Amino acid sequence: MRIFKFFIVFVVATSLFSCIPNKDLIYLQDYGNKPDGIVINEFDAKPYRVQVNDILSINIKALDQKLVEMFNASTQQTQAQSAQGIYFSGYNVNQHGNIRIPVLGEINVLGFTLEEIRTTVEKKLTDEYFTEQARIFVTVKLAGFNYTINGEIGQPGNQVLFQEKVTILEAIANAGDINLTGNRKEVQILRKQPHGFEMYSLDLTNREVVNSPNFYIQPNDYIIVKPLKQKSWGTGTTGTQTIGTIITALSLVTTTILLLRN
Repeated sequence: MRIFKFFIVFVVATSLFSCIPNKDLIYLQDYGNKPDGIVINEFDAKPYRVQVNDILSINIKALDQKLVEMFNASTQQTQAQSAQGIYFSGYNVNQHGNIRIPVLGEINVLGFTLEEIRTTVEKKLTDEYFTEQARIFVTVKLAGFNYTINGEIGQPGNQVLFQEKVTILEAIANAGDINLTGNRKEVQILRKQPHGFEMYSLDLTNREVVNSPNFYIQPNDYIIVKPLKQKSWGTGTTGTQTIGTIITALSLVTTTILLLRN
């Protein structure tokens, strides 16, 4: 009888410590006991500043579109929005921080925002090649929002989104969501800056994460989803799996003892 009671207590205790609590799986929980209808202030993400190896999509328009065809030759394939097409057709930022545009030659864009690059290209075209009467209209975009995600995620690896701003939740959803064994409380972001790499940590189970300056990721970010301790224990992610594992192990031990006695 004592052995049976000990077995029950052991199974219950092990299940409580080894299975993953529900609170570790839910995003954006309210830890401050605030009303459900709380209004969250939208965070104004800082504009991205171009880095080496970025690929830019530059489109130039004018009243007479034939005058600017040479400038747009590199963006024709970009319309298909294929990562491979963008790689070969966009304007690559070289190691010196320059891009090469037909007629205009090399233009330094390192550390500039997309809006600053647009203004620079538009001004150079108007001052050096066209006149104001040509009504030059320039748009500059990143040729795809690239980031890499690894760890306890559905689809690890390099990901591309065709939008200007991406939140950490959108990036994770695009990669197949975090696995049950992933640690949502310590999602890390490795970001390359001009002075070196910086590391940030986000708790995605806390609703206040939306007010973090790192809630919007930056192009070329490396996102790491660490595993929970329950994965290394190997007892299972749910209570049912844990109990099943324990019963299997105890059955094996019991069978071995009986065989040895006989």
